[in-house]
Amino acid sequence: MATTATHTVDWKLIWAQRGFRYFFVAMFVSLFGSGMNFAGVSWYILAATHSTVKVSWQVIVMTLPGLFVPFLGGVLIDRLDRRYLGVALDLVRGCFVLATAYIAWHGHLQLWHLYAMTLITGTGSAMYWATVNALVQEVIPASQFTGANAAVLVGVQSGMLIAGAFVGFIYNSAGIAGILFIDGLTYFVSAYCLYQVRRGYVSPREHQRYPREYNEATEATAEALETVENPEVAEAGLSLAVYADMREGFAYLRQQPLVRALGVTHSIMMAGVVSANVVLVALANDILQAGPQGLGFLETGWATGAIVGGLIASQLRPALRMPLYVAACAGLAAGHMATPFVAFLVGAVMMQILFGFCRALGGVVAQSSLMTIVPRHFMGRTQSAMAILTTVVQLFMSVALGWVAQGAGLIAGYALLALLYAGATISAIRARQLMQ
Repeated sequence: MATTATHTVDWKLIWAQRGFRYFFVAMFVSLFGSGMNFAGVSWYILAATHSTVKVSWQVIVMTLPGLFVPFLGGVLIDRLDRRYLGVALDLVRGCFVLATAYIAWHGHLQLWHLYAMTLITGTGSAMYWATVNALVQEVIPASQFTGANAAVLVGVQSGMLIAGAFVGFIYNSAGIAGILFIDGLTYFVSAYCLYQVRRGYVSPREHQRYPREYNEATEATAEALETVENPEVAEAGLSLAVYADMREGFAYLRQQPLVRALGVTHSIMMAGVVSANVVLVALANDILQAGPQGLGFLETGWATGAIVGGLIASQLRPALRMPLYVAACAGLAAGHMATPFVAFLVGAVMMQILFGFCRALGGVVAQSSLMTIVPRHFMGRTQSAMAILTTVVQLFMSVALGWVAQGAGLIAGYALLALLYAGATISAIRARQLMQ
Protein backbone atom coordinates (compact mmCIF):
# COMPACT_ATOMS: atom_id res chain seq x y z
CA MET A 1 0.00 0.00 0.00
CA ALA A 2 1.22 3.48 -0.85
CA THR A 3 2.01 5.74 2.05
CA THR A 4 2.49 9.45 2.22
CA ALA A 5 5.79 11.12 3.04
CA THR A 6 5.73 14.19 5.23
CA HIS A 7 8.14 17.10 5.14
CA THR A 8 8.55 20.40 6.93
CA VAL A 9 6.89 23.21 5.03
CA ASP A 10 9.48 25.59 3.59
CA TRP A 11 7.62 28.75 2.57
CA LYS A 12 10.78 30.31 1.10
CA LEU A 13 11.22 27.35 -1.21
CA ILE A 14 7.57 27.46 -2.29
CA TRP A 15 7.48 31.20 -3.02
CA ALA A 16 10.88 31.06 -4.71
CA GLN A 17 9.17 29.24 -7.60
CA ARG A 18 8.27 31.96 -10.13
CA GLY A 19 5.65 29.74 -11.72
CA PHE A 20 3.92 29.10 -8.42
CA ARG A 21 3.68 32.84 -7.70
CA TYR A 22 1.83 33.36 -10.98
CA PHE A 23 -0.31 30.31 -10.23
CA PHE A 24 -1.27 31.73 -6.83
CA VAL A 25 -2.37 35.04 -8.38
CA ALA A 26 -4.37 33.17 -11.04
CA MET A 27 -6.28 31.27 -8.37
CA PHE A 28 -6.86 34.41 -6.30
CA VAL A 29 -8.23 36.41 -9.22
CA SER A 30 -10.27 33.54 -10.62
CA LEU A 31 -12.05 32.83 -7.34
CA PHE A 32 -12.65 36.53 -6.68
CA GLY A 33 -14.70 36.69 -9.87
CA SER A 34 -16.32 33.29 -9.48
CA GLY A 35 -17.28 34.02 -5.87
CA MET A 36 -19.07 37.21 -6.87
CA ASN A 37 -20.71 35.47 -9.83
CA PHE A 38 -22.05 32.58 -7.78
CA ALA A 39 -23.41 34.73 -4.95
CA GLY A 40 -24.75 37.46 -7.28
CA VAL A 41 -26.51 35.10 -9.66
CA SER A 42 -27.99 33.06 -6.78
CA TRP A 43 -29.37 36.20 -5.17
CA TYR A 44 -30.71 37.52 -8.49
CA ILE A 45 -32.60 34.26 -9.14
CA LEU A 46 -34.04 34.12 -5.61
CA ALA A 47 -35.10 37.79 -5.75
CA ALA A 48 -36.72 37.32 -9.17
CA THR A 49 -38.51 34.03 -8.46
CA HIS A 50 -38.70 33.64 -4.64
CA SER A 51 -38.01 29.94 -5.21
CA THR A 52 -35.23 27.82 -3.73
CA VAL A 53 -35.99 25.26 -6.44
CA LYS A 54 -34.99 27.81 -9.11
CA VAL A 55 -31.79 28.50 -7.18
CA SER A 56 -31.10 24.79 -7.03
CA TRP A 57 -31.44 24.63 -10.83
CA GLN A 58 -28.51 27.02 -11.08
CA VAL A 59 -26.36 24.61 -9.06
CA ILE A 60 -27.65 21.66 -11.10
CA VAL A 61 -26.87 23.32 -14.43
CA MET A 62 -23.40 24.27 -13.19
CA THR A 63 -22.54 20.75 -12.05
CA LEU A 64 -24.30 18.67 -14.74
CA PRO A 65 -21.33 18.77 -17.20
CA GLY A 66 -19.22 17.12 -14.53
CA LEU A 67 -21.02 13.86 -15.27
CA PHE A 68 -19.61 13.69 -18.79
CA VAL A 69 -16.70 16.07 -19.35
CA PRO A 70 -14.19 14.48 -16.92
CA PHE A 71 -14.19 11.16 -18.82
CA LEU A 72 -12.47 12.83 -21.77
CA GLY A 73 -11.03 15.64 -19.67
CA GLY A 74 -8.94 13.34 -17.51
CA VAL A 75 -7.34 11.79 -20.59
CA LEU A 76 -6.59 15.22 -22.09
CA ILE A 77 -5.10 16.47 -18.82
CA ASP A 78 -2.72 13.49 -18.77
CA ARG A 79 -1.79 13.98 -22.46
CA LEU A 80 -1.63 17.75 -23.11
CA ASP A 81 0.30 20.63 -21.56
CA ARG A 82 -1.80 21.52 -18.51
CA ARG A 83 -0.82 25.17 -18.69
CA TYR A 84 -2.17 25.64 -22.22
CA LEU A 85 -5.31 23.70 -21.36
CA GLY A 86 -6.02 25.94 -18.36
CA VAL A 87 -5.46 29.11 -20.41
CA ALA A 88 -7.87 27.95 -23.12
CA LEU A 89 -10.58 27.11 -20.58
CA ASP A 90 -10.23 30.54 -18.94
CA LEU A 91 -10.48 32.43 -22.23
CA VAL A 92 -13.58 30.60 -23.45
CA ARG A 93 -15.44 31.05 -20.17
CA GLY A 94 -14.48 34.72 -19.96
CA CYS A 95 -15.98 35.45 -23.39
CA PHE A 96 -19.33 33.90 -22.52
CA VAL A 97 -19.58 35.65 -19.13
CA LEU A 98 -18.87 39.03 -20.74
CA ALA A 99 -21.53 38.32 -23.37
CA THR A 100 -24.07 37.67 -20.61
CA ALA A 101 -23.00 40.87 -18.84
CA TYR A 102 -23.64 42.78 -22.09
CA ILE A 103 -27.16 41.33 -22.30
CA ALA A 104 -27.84 42.28 -18.67
CA TRP A 105 -26.49 45.80 -19.22
CA HIS A 106 -29.01 46.32 -22.03
CA GLY A 107 -31.85 45.12 -19.78
CA HIS A 108 -32.73 41.97 -21.70
CA LEU A 109 -31.52 39.42 -19.16
CA GLN A 110 -33.72 36.37 -18.61
CA LEU A 111 -33.28 33.32 -16.44
CA TRP A 112 -32.38 31.11 -19.39
CA HIS A 113 -29.45 33.44 -20.18
CA LEU A 114 -28.06 32.85 -16.69
CA TYR A 115 -28.64 29.12 -16.90
CA ALA A 116 -26.92 28.96 -20.32
CA MET A 117 -23.94 30.95 -19.03
CA THR A 118 -23.74 28.73 -15.97
CA LEU A 119 -23.85 25.61 -18.16
CA ILE A 120 -20.90 26.84 -20.24
CA THR A 121 -18.80 27.94 -17.28
CA GLY A 122 -19.68 24.69 -15.50
CA THR A 123 -18.50 22.72 -18.53
CA GLY A 124 -15.16 24.52 -18.36
CA SER A 125 -14.91 24.15 -14.60
CA ALA A 126 -15.53 20.39 -14.87
CA MET A 127 -12.11 20.14 -16.52
CA TYR A 128 -10.42 23.28 -15.16
CA TRP A 129 -10.01 22.36 -11.50
CA ALA A 130 -8.66 18.91 -12.26
CA THR A 131 -6.23 20.63 -14.67
CA VAL A 132 -4.88 23.18 -12.19
CA ASN A 133 -4.67 20.65 -9.34
CA ALA A 134 -2.53 18.46 -11.59
CA LEU A 135 -0.48 21.51 -12.61
CA VAL A 136 0.48 22.20 -8.98
CA GLN A 137 2.16 18.80 -8.93
CA GLU A 138 4.44 19.98 -11.77
CA VAL A 139 5.47 23.44 -10.56
CA ILE A 140 6.35 22.73 -6.93
CA PRO A 141 8.93 20.37 -5.34
CA ALA A 142 7.41 17.09 -4.18
CA SER A 143 8.60 17.73 -0.62
CA GLN A 144 6.40 20.84 -0.41
CA PHE A 145 3.02 19.54 -1.59
CA THR A 146 1.34 20.25 1.77
CA GLY A 147 2.52 23.85 1.88
CA ALA A 148 1.72 24.39 -1.79
CA ASN A 149 -1.83 23.12 -1.38
CA ALA A 150 -2.27 25.31 1.69
CA ALA A 151 -0.98 28.33 -0.23
CA VAL A 152 -3.31 27.63 -3.16
CA LEU A 153 -6.25 27.26 -0.81
CA VAL A 154 -5.35 30.56 0.88
CA GLY A 155 -5.26 32.24 -2.54
CA VAL A 156 -8.61 30.75 -3.51
CA GLN A 157 -10.28 31.65 -0.24
CA SER A 158 -8.71 35.12 -0.13
CA GLY A 159 -10.34 35.78 -3.48
CA MET A 160 -13.66 34.55 -2.14
CA LEU A 161 -13.14 36.53 1.07
CA ILE A 162 -12.80 39.82 -0.78
CA ALA A 163 -15.59 38.85 -3.16
CA GLY A 164 -17.88 38.10 -0.22
CA ALA A 165 -17.02 41.43 1.40
CA PHE A 166 -17.89 43.42 -1.73
CA VAL A 167 -20.54 41.37 -3.54
CA GLY A 168 -23.50 42.82 -1.66
CA PHE A 169 -22.38 46.42 -2.17
CA ILE A 170 -21.55 45.89 -5.85
CA TYR A 171 -24.86 44.13 -6.42
CA ASN A 172 -26.78 47.04 -4.88
CA SER A 173 -24.90 49.65 -6.93
CA ALA A 174 -24.06 47.95 -10.25
CA GLY A 175 -26.55 45.09 -10.33
CA ILE A 176 -26.07 41.71 -11.91
CA ALA A 177 -24.48 43.28 -15.01
CA GLY A 178 -21.64 44.74 -12.95
CA ILE A 179 -21.09 41.45 -11.16
CA LEU A 180 -20.84 39.53 -14.44
CA PHE A 181 -18.60 42.15 -16.07
CA ILE A 182 -16.06 41.92 -13.24
CA ASP A 183 -16.17 38.12 -13.31
CA GLY A 184 -15.61 38.08 -17.09
CA LEU A 185 -12.50 40.23 -16.78
CA THR A 186 -11.02 38.02 -14.07
CA TYR A 187 -10.95 35.06 -16.47
CA PHE A 188 -8.61 36.95 -18.80
CA VAL A 189 -6.33 37.98 -15.93
CA SER A 190 -6.24 34.37 -14.73
CA ALA A 191 -5.42 33.14 -18.26
CA TYR A 192 -2.47 35.56 -18.48
CA CYS A 193 -1.10 34.42 -15.11
CA LEU A 194 -1.38 30.74 -16.06
CA TYR A 195 0.43 31.47 -19.32
CA GLN A 196 3.31 32.99 -17.32
CA VAL A 197 3.65 29.93 -15.05
CA ARG A 198 6.44 28.54 -17.26
CA ARG A 199 7.82 28.55 -20.80
CA GLY A 200 7.48 26.06 -23.63
CA TYR A 201 5.34 22.98 -24.07
CA VAL A 202 5.58 20.39 -21.29
CA SER A 203 3.93 17.00 -21.67
CA PRO A 204 2.73 15.20 -18.52
CA ARG A 205 4.11 11.99 -20.04
CA GLU A 206 7.73 13.10 -20.32
CA HIS A 207 8.70 11.73 -16.88
CA GLN A 208 7.14 8.31 -16.86
CA ARG A 209 7.57 6.00 -13.87
CA TYR A 210 6.40 2.96 -15.80
CA PRO A 211 8.25 1.49 -18.81
CA ARG A 212 5.23 1.06 -21.08
CA GLU A 213 3.96 4.50 -22.01
CA TYR A 214 2.33 4.07 -25.44
CA ASN A 215 0.29 1.16 -26.66
CA GLU A 216 -0.14 -0.02 -30.24
CA ALA A 217 -3.17 2.19 -30.76
CA THR A 218 -1.18 5.30 -29.87
CA GLU A 219 1.70 4.32 -32.16
CA ALA A 220 -0.70 3.70 -35.05
CA THR A 221 -2.28 7.08 -34.46
CA ALA A 222 1.07 8.88 -34.50
CA GLU A 223 2.17 7.14 -37.70
CA ALA A 224 -1.11 7.86 -39.48
CA LEU A 225 -1.04 11.52 -38.46
CA GLU A 226 2.58 11.93 -39.58
CA THR A 227 1.97 10.48 -43.04
CA VAL A 228 -1.46 12.17 -43.45
CA GLU A 229 -2.37 9.17 -45.61
CA ASN A 230 -4.68 7.23 -43.32
CA PRO A 231 -7.16 9.56 -41.55
CA GLU A 232 -9.46 6.62 -40.77
CA VAL A 233 -6.62 4.79 -39.02
CA ALA A 234 -5.72 7.97 -37.13
CA GLU A 235 -9.30 8.49 -35.94
CA ALA A 236 -9.71 4.85 -34.89
CA GLY A 237 -6.30 4.82 -33.23
CA LEU A 238 -7.05 7.98 -31.28
CA SER A 239 -10.35 6.53 -30.06
CA LEU A 240 -8.62 3.33 -28.97
CA ALA A 241 -5.87 5.29 -27.23
CA VAL A 242 -8.39 7.42 -25.32
CA TYR A 243 -10.32 4.30 -24.32
CA ALA A 244 -7.09 2.58 -23.24
CA ASP A 245 -6.17 5.59 -21.09
CA MET A 246 -9.60 5.57 -19.42
CA ARG A 247 -9.37 1.83 -18.72
CA GLU A 248 -5.85 2.24 -17.34
CA GLY A 249 -7.05 5.02 -15.02
CA PHE A 250 -9.96 2.95 -13.66
CA ALA A 251 -7.62 -0.01 -13.15
CA TYR A 252 -5.28 2.17 -11.12
CA LEU A 253 -8.11 3.36 -8.86
CA ARG A 254 -9.33 -0.20 -8.29
CA GLN A 255 -5.88 -1.08 -6.95
CA GLN A 256 -5.64 1.90 -4.58
CA PRO A 257 -8.14 1.76 -1.67
CA LEU A 258 -6.44 4.66 0.11
CA VAL A 259 -6.75 6.89 -2.96
CA ARG A 260 -10.42 5.91 -3.25
CA ALA A 261 -11.13 6.66 0.41
CA LEU A 262 -9.43 10.07 0.26
CA GLY A 263 -11.16 10.83 -3.05
CA VAL A 264 -14.63 9.90 -1.76
CA THR A 265 -14.24 12.04 1.35
CA HIS A 266 -12.92 15.00 -0.62
CA SER A 267 -15.69 14.69 -3.23
CA ILE A 268 -18.42 14.67 -0.59
CA MET A 269 -16.95 17.75 1.09
CA MET A 270 -16.71 19.58 -2.24
CA ALA A 271 -20.28 18.64 -3.17
CA GLY A 272 -21.56 19.77 0.20
CA VAL A 273 -19.91 23.19 -0.11
CA VAL A 274 -21.46 23.94 -3.52
CA SER A 275 -24.92 22.49 -2.94
CA ALA A 276 -25.17 24.26 0.45
CA ASN A 277 -25.55 27.52 -1.50
CA VAL A 278 -29.18 26.52 -2.14
CA VAL A 279 -30.07 26.80 1.55
CA LEU A 280 -27.50 29.48 2.41
CA VAL A 281 -29.28 32.04 0.22
CA ALA A 282 -32.60 31.15 1.83
CA LEU A 283 -31.01 31.38 5.29
CA ALA A 284 -29.83 34.93 4.62
CA ASN A 285 -33.17 35.96 3.14
CA ASP A 286 -35.80 34.15 5.22
CA ILE A 287 -34.28 33.62 8.69
CA LEU A 288 -31.60 36.28 9.02
CA GLN A 289 -33.44 38.80 6.79
CA ALA A 290 -30.05 40.33 6.01
CA GLY A 291 -30.34 40.92 2.25
CA PRO A 292 -27.50 40.55 -0.26
CA GLN A 293 -25.04 42.22 2.11
CA GLY A 294 -25.83 39.59 4.75
CA LEU A 295 -25.12 36.88 2.19
CA GLY A 296 -21.82 38.61 1.51
CA PHE A 297 -20.95 38.53 5.21
CA LEU A 298 -21.73 34.81 5.34
CA GLU A 299 -19.47 34.17 2.33
CA THR A 300 -16.76 36.29 3.94
CA GLY A 301 -16.99 34.28 7.16
CA TRP A 302 -16.58 31.02 5.26
CA ALA A 303 -13.54 32.31 3.39
CA THR A 304 -11.97 33.65 6.59
CA GLY A 305 -12.26 30.26 8.27
CA ALA A 306 -10.85 28.58 5.16
CA ILE A 307 -7.76 30.79 5.13
CA VAL A 308 -7.07 30.09 8.80
CA GLY A 309 -7.71 26.38 8.31
CA GLY A 310 -5.38 26.19 5.34
CA LEU A 311 -2.53 27.89 7.19
CA ILE A 312 -2.96 25.69 10.26
CA ALA A 313 -3.17 22.52 8.16
CA SER A 314 0.19 23.31 6.57
CA GLN A 315 1.88 23.35 10.00
CA LEU A 316 0.31 20.24 11.52
CA ARG A 317 2.52 17.45 12.78
CA PRO A 318 2.04 14.26 10.73
CA ALA A 319 0.51 12.42 13.69
CA LEU A 320 -2.28 15.02 13.94
CA ARG A 321 -3.26 15.30 10.29
CA MET A 322 -5.54 12.30 9.86
CA PRO A 323 -7.24 12.57 13.32
CA LEU A 324 -8.05 16.22 12.59
CA TYR A 325 -9.16 15.23 9.09
CA VAL A 326 -11.79 12.98 10.66
CA ALA A 327 -12.68 15.64 13.24
CA ALA A 328 -13.19 18.24 10.49
CA CYS A 329 -15.76 16.05 8.74
CA ALA A 330 -17.55 15.38 12.03
CA GLY A 331 -17.55 19.13 12.78
CA LEU A 332 -19.21 19.85 9.46
CA ALA A 333 -21.92 17.29 10.20
CA ALA A 334 -22.69 18.63 13.68
CA GLY A 335 -22.45 22.28 12.63
CA HIS A 336 -24.92 21.98 9.76
CA MET A 337 -27.44 20.33 12.05
CA ALA A 338 -27.27 23.38 14.36
CA THR A 339 -27.11 26.18 11.75
CA PRO A 340 -30.85 26.85 11.15
CA PHE A 341 -31.33 27.41 14.89
CA VAL A 342 -28.79 30.28 14.86
CA ALA A 343 -31.18 33.10 13.91
CA PHE A 344 -28.83 36.10 14.19
CA LEU A 345 -26.23 37.25 11.67
CA VAL A 346 -23.14 37.25 13.90
CA GLY A 347 -23.83 33.70 15.04
CA ALA A 348 -24.44 32.52 11.48
CA VAL A 349 -21.16 34.10 10.36
CA MET A 350 -19.34 32.28 13.16
CA MET A 351 -20.83 29.00 11.96
CA GLN A 352 -19.61 29.76 8.44
CA ILE A 353 -16.11 30.44 9.82
CA LEU A 354 -16.20 26.96 11.41
CA PHE A 355 -17.33 25.37 8.14
CA GLY A 356 -14.63 27.11 6.13
CA PHE A 357 -11.99 26.06 8.64
CA CYS A 358 -13.04 22.39 8.58
CA ARG A 359 -13.35 22.31 4.80
CA ALA A 360 -9.89 23.86 4.31
CA LEU A 361 -8.17 21.59 6.78
CA GLY A 362 -9.71 18.53 5.18
CA GLY A 363 -8.94 19.74 1.67
CA VAL A 364 -5.25 20.41 2.34
CA VAL A 365 -4.72 17.05 4.03
CA ALA A 366 -6.53 15.16 1.25
CA GLN A 367 -4.92 16.94 -1.72
CA SER A 368 -1.38 16.83 -0.35
CA SER A 369 -1.79 13.13 0.45
CA LEU A 370 -3.09 12.40 -3.05
CA MET A 371 -0.25 14.33 -4.70
CA THR A 372 2.26 12.27 -2.74
CA ILE A 373 0.59 8.94 -3.51
CA VAL A 374 -0.61 9.33 -7.11
CA PRO A 375 1.98 9.23 -9.95
CA ARG A 376 2.11 12.36 -12.07
CA HIS A 377 0.74 10.74 -15.24
CA PHE A 378 -2.30 9.40 -13.33
CA MET A 379 -3.13 12.65 -11.53
CA GLY A 380 -5.42 14.06 -14.24
CA ARG A 381 -7.51 10.90 -14.39
CA THR A 382 -7.61 10.62 -10.59
CA GLN A 383 -8.75 14.23 -10.20
CA SER A 384 -11.34 13.74 -12.96
CA ALA A 385 -12.73 10.62 -11.30
CA MET A 386 -13.14 12.65 -8.11
CA ALA A 387 -14.84 15.39 -10.14
CA ILE A 388 -17.36 12.90 -11.55
CA LEU A 389 -18.24 11.62 -8.08
CA THR A 390 -18.47 15.21 -6.80
CA THR A 391 -20.89 16.03 -9.64
CA VAL A 392 -23.13 13.05 -8.91
CA VAL A 393 -23.39 14.00 -5.23
CA GLN A 394 -23.88 17.70 -6.06
CA LEU A 395 -26.69 16.99 -8.49
CA PHE A 396 -28.50 14.78 -6.01
CA MET A 397 -28.02 17.24 -3.15
CA SER A 398 -28.97 20.30 -5.20
CA VAL A 399 -32.28 18.77 -6.28
CA ALA A 400 -32.98 17.35 -2.84
CA LEU A 401 -32.10 20.53 -0.96
CA GLY A 402 -34.25 22.70 -3.22
CA TRP A 403 -37.32 20.53 -2.78
CA VAL A 404 -36.78 19.69 0.90
CA ALA A 405 -36.09 23.31 1.90
CA GLN A 406 -39.14 24.60 0.02
CA GLY A 407 -41.46 21.79 1.10
CA ALA A 408 -40.31 20.91 4.61
CA GLY A 409 -38.32 23.98 5.66
CA LEU A 410 -34.69 24.95 6.15
CA ILE A 411 -34.26 22.75 9.24
CA ALA A 412 -34.91 19.66 7.13
CA GLY A 413 -32.59 20.99 4.40
CA TYR A 414 -29.70 21.49 6.80
CA ALA A 415 -30.38 18.08 8.37
CA LEU A 416 -29.88 16.56 4.92
CA LEU A 417 -26.53 18.34 4.63
CA ALA A 418 -25.55 17.04 8.07
CA LEU A 419 -26.33 13.51 6.92
CA LEU A 420 -24.11 14.00 3.86
CA TYR A 421 -21.18 15.09 6.02
CA ALA A 422 -21.77 12.11 8.33
CA GLY A 423 -21.06 9.95 5.27
CA ALA A 424 -17.84 11.91 4.69
CA THR A 425 -16.84 11.23 8.29
CA ILE A 426 -17.21 7.48 7.79
CA SER A 427 -15.07 7.64 4.63
CA ALA A 428 -12.44 9.74 6.44
CA ILE A 429 -12.25 7.14 9.21
CA ARG A 430 -11.62 4.51 6.54
CA ALA A 431 -8.84 6.61 4.99
CA ARG A 432 -7.21 7.05 8.40
CA GLN A 433 -7.24 3.30 8.98
CA LEU A 434 -5.65 2.65 5.59
CA MET A 435 -3.03 5.35 6.18
CA GLN A 436 -1.98 3.61 9.38
